[in-house]
Amino acid sequence: MVSGNKHHVDFHLHIPRGCVAVMVGQGEEQRRFVIPVVYINHPLFMQLLKVAEEEYGFDQKGPITIPCHVEEFRNVQGMIDKDHHHHHHHVWCFRV
Repeated sequence: MVSGNKHHVDFHLHIPRGCVAVMVGQGEEQRRFVIPVVYINHPLFMQLLKVAEEEYGFDQKGPITIPCHVEEFRNVQGMIDKDHHHHHHHVWCFRV
């Protein structure tokens, strides 16, 4: 039996230590990102989590899904990375 959702099969593969995977976007635009765990405490990322909570509630099944456009998320990644770049070198975590 083949799963209709490839993300469930691939989601937990290849996540480096100290990172977490999230889904970003909706429908066809949805992409998987691997981000450093320390970024979850960043105010910009907390805003994205708040949007996810408002959209889906706390009862999400599977990975956390951030309901913003992929390009918006990449912009937030860049801002967070710039804030943390001087203290932490976790840029290698960011990938799709």
